[in-house]
Amino acid sequence: MKQWLPWKFPDCQAHFWAQYGLVIAGFLLALVTFLGQCSKPAPYGRHQKDDTSRGWGPLIPQRLAHTASDSTALLSYTLVFFLVGDVSAQGYANYVFLVLWLLHYLHRALIHPWVMRYSSRCVPLGITLGTVLPNLLYPATNGDWTGSAEYDDNYYYDPRFIMGIVMYVVGYCINKHADLKLRSLRGRGGSAYSIPRGGLFDYISCPNYFGELLEWLGWTIATWSLAGLVWLLFTMATFVPRARHNHQWYQQMFEDYPSQRKALVPFVF
Repeated sequence: MKQWLPWKFPDCQAHFWAQYGLVIAGFLLALVTFLGQCSKPAPYGRHQKDDTSRGWGPLIPQRLAHTASDSTALLSYTLVFFLVGDVSAQGYANYVFLVLWLLHYLHRALIHPWVMRYSSRCVPLGITLGTVLPNLLYPATNGDWTGSAEYDDNYYYDPRFIMGIVMYVVGYCINKHADLKLRSLRGRGGSAYSIPRGGLFDYISCPNYFGELLEWLGWTIATWSLAGLVWLLFTMATFVPRARHNHQWYQQMFEDYPSQRKALVPFVF
């Protein structure tokens, strides 16, 4: 018999309200982020200009900013998983989720910023500081859930676990392939943009975002949690408007930009 809710919060109402209080806060932050991102793209990357980044604070090295930002998410999840999670409830599924989170964020924090070739060496300090709250809130919420959820001993047979893990791995590979493709477009020390081609770039402007969204959709299904869902919603609140802005930027920058190419989802959006 399938276990539809893997965490029952036995004899711990405080933990129940802490978890779902974080979930509610995460949903509200995702909504605010979506509204803000729709109105104006955050001033970094191709959208970073002198007039748009003014007011976001002094510039700091982009590689250090990315490392600091994603290290926060790495540490927040890991510390909560081990220090707040219920050790007696942890089984193989809980540690699979731990490995998946570490796989993503060890790369994002310690490898990705130092191998990518950025268009700008610096980023406004305010952009980095703006990541602190979400990189504490959502990883802590997911670390709490995956560190305490009591998954069935045979959960590895569950369609949710199988489908979710497959989606996560496929999304991870898409994301990394797209990042490498973008890196190859810019020569060493160069800052010029060009039209990316090949792979999913023939269908959408932002396969790196599409891949990461697929990762977190798989995570949400595999963990079967509201914690995963609000993290997916926040990621969508960031990537959907950003992909639209990037797509419009490509169309304005390059007259020969492929007209059939979508922004984020092949053939759809």
